[in-house]
Amino acid sequence: MLIKACTPSSVLLVCLGNICRSPTAEEIFRQQAAIAGLDIKIDSAGTGDWHIGHAPDTRAQRHAKLNGYNISKLVARQVTADDFRSFDLILAMDTQNLADLQAIKDGIDEPEETLAKLALFSEEDPTYGGDDVPDPYHGNAEDFEEVIKRIESSAQAWIESWKTC
Repeated sequence: MLIKACTPSSVLLVCLGNICRSPTAEEIFRQQAAIAGLDIKIDSAGTGDWHIGHAPDTRAQRHAKLNGYNISKLVARQVTADDFRSFDLILAMDTQNLADLQAIKDGIDEPEETLAKLALFSEEDPTYGGDDVPDPYHGNAEDFEEVIKRIESSAQAWIESWKTC
């Protein structure tokens, strides 16, 4: 299900712990949106609660910095039901996070049309469409670099898709 909507006013990027993929995506998305001249509120969160209040993983920070992104000031938080009310679009880094987000959304007793749309982060990406952004947490340097490459590609694909509305 491709979401062809005009530019949202707010986007939440979600992974499991909010210390690797989603904070990296938050900063990359923020920079790409600014370059495109889009005024979008961008944030990130995790479906799990293990890292609430923590800075991003030091490896994620290092690889982000090597690629021109500073994520050191970001702080992990967990997704809440209010996020479905305050964001237009919530993008999940993988299919498990997407399923977890859908379960949270299904538990909110409000009309569907008043809540954020959900999608897989790579959904609009012609290169990685439908693929999970792999979790680099248990991986090595190449895994963190691969995540950055995929996030840059998918963030750009969303921005390009919004230009067509």
